Amino acid sequence: MTHRPARRRNVPLTVAMLAALAYFLLPLFWLVVASTKSTQDLFTSFGLWFSKVPQLFTNIGDTLTHEDGIFLRWLLNTIGYAVVSALGAALLAAAAGYGFAKYRFRGHGAGFNLVLGAVMVPATALAIPTYLLFSQVGLVNTPWAVILPSLVNPFGLYLMRIYAQDAVPDSIIEAARIDGAGEARIFFRIGLRMLAPGLVTVVLFTLVATWNNYFLPLIMLNDQRLYPVTLGLAFWAEQAQNGGAGASGEMLPLVLTGSLLSIIPLVVAFLFLQRYWQSGLAAGAVKQ
Repeated sequence: MTHRPARRRNVPLTVAMLAALAYFLLPLFWLVVASTKSTQDLFTSFGLWFSKVPQLFTNIGDTLTHEDGIFLRWLLNTIGYAVVSALGAALLAAAAGYGFAKYRFRGHGAGFNLVLGAVMVPATALAIPTYLLFSQVGLVNTPWAVILPSLVNPFGLYLMRIYAQDAVPDSIIEAARIDGAGEARIFFRIGLRMLAPGLVTVVLFTLVATWNNYFLPLIMLNDQRLYPVTLGLAFWAEQAQNGGAGASGEMLPLVLTGSLLSIIPLVVAFLFLQRYWQSGLAAGAVKQ
């Protein structure tokens, strides 16, 4: 008779995992609870539980209709910025990563080292030079001022280069060339299909980065109708803090409810793309 080995419980590890879980989920739970409260209940009831008279749908209605529905416009702006930036950045990263992985040209090593160096440069360090450049060509206070900088994703290029080296066999490329296919056709008809999991990973990373971007829209946009939801909610929060008791009482539930509504699309995107995202990360971790 075989004996199954007894499961060993690592108490410190379990405690650490529970602490990490609470660290990530507690703020989200607080946001859900706070979005159901009036201003008075926010300050008079227990912060981590619902009040006696929840008013989530009232808060959602007020948020969506405030200032002629400006929040919906901010949300649509954010979706547009994030989707266009994510798809464009993924395509550019796939093309460049495929080129670095499958071709050898003069300056190949130096170019890829430059990409690795760019990964270490914080985006905030490039914000002011980008603003000055865009002001010279008249793109400040336009959607392109947010979209174009988001198309450049050095980490996505690095990830796609590592992924393409193993995911696209050289034998398939050579066979396509023998059949008469050009390099562009090989990339678009064969390479992109094999790079799909890596593409989804870059799309998801860029989507989240663009969705949460605050500093770049802050310096690029002046028109409130062009704001993304991050900048719009910050504008409302400033009104709540500096507008006196009446404005604070009116705006605070809108800020909290708007914050809750703004994260729902990201949660849906993560859940929908989770399988592709995990497979893309696993492939990117394969040793060259």
